[in-house]
Amino acid sequence: MAGKSTYIRQAALITLMVQMGSFVPASEARVGLADRIFARVGASDELSRGQSTFMVEMTETARILNSATPQSLVILDEIGRGTSTYDGISLAWAVTEYLHDVVGCRTLFATHYHELTELAQTLPGVSNWNVAVREDRDGVIFLHRIVEGAADKSYGIHVARLAGVPAAVIERAKVILETLEADHLDEKGRPKMPARSTRQSGEKQLSLFGGDRHPVLDQLRELNVDQLTPLAALQELNRIREELRRGGNHV
Repeated sequence: MAGKSTYIRQAALITLMVQMGSFVPASEARVGLADRIFARVGASDELSRGQSTFMVEMTETARILNSATPQSLVILDEIGRGTSTYDGISLAWAVTEYLHDVVGCRTLFATHYHELTELAQTLPGVSNWNVAVREDRDGVIFLHRIVEGAADKSYGIHVARLAGVPAAVIERAKVILETLEADHLDEKGRPKMPARSTRQSGEKQLSLFGGDRHPVLDQLRELNVDQLTPLAALQELNRIREELRRGGNHV
């Protein structure tokens, strides 16, 4: 509700507007060029393909991590929320480190995981910003203003109260929250941080998107698609499929 998703989407839109020569909603702006803009925003599933919301999220994240360059702009909103809390934090943490160490592109990453704010201490290219909130006895007021620094808490329970969730549930949620926070904070009240890998950033693990060249890919590159009719293209794909079946290979 504070507006962080709207803010990072605005940054992507302004970047696009600048590069098409448009005016932007600012009295003055300095915006760098971007070869591509990648966005992983919103939750959706692909029921017809048997893909959950989280599978769609990870597929799009994989595409970004394997396609972005140092000149790209990446917009990420709540990576990891489609799975368990610890799985989500772990993935979001690793994705952030990969974008910083390997890709090296400009990235805006909105998250509710306060643990990730600790990365600013170990990654020199990371800085924290949050949407200002004013809290008093009557509740919270979202100021819709971006300020430097990490947010010290989330306001999900406050939002639940505003939405009309029964008071008994709100009070119980507060007790549970205090218990959970006590379990994974260190003696200074900060999230416990795992040690970073000493492996050099150039040492990448094997993935579905890299490795040795496949002969089928070479055949596809040599096809002159401009001269193929739709029927001829289907026949060519069928030939390649049959060749893979006989050879026991898979793309």
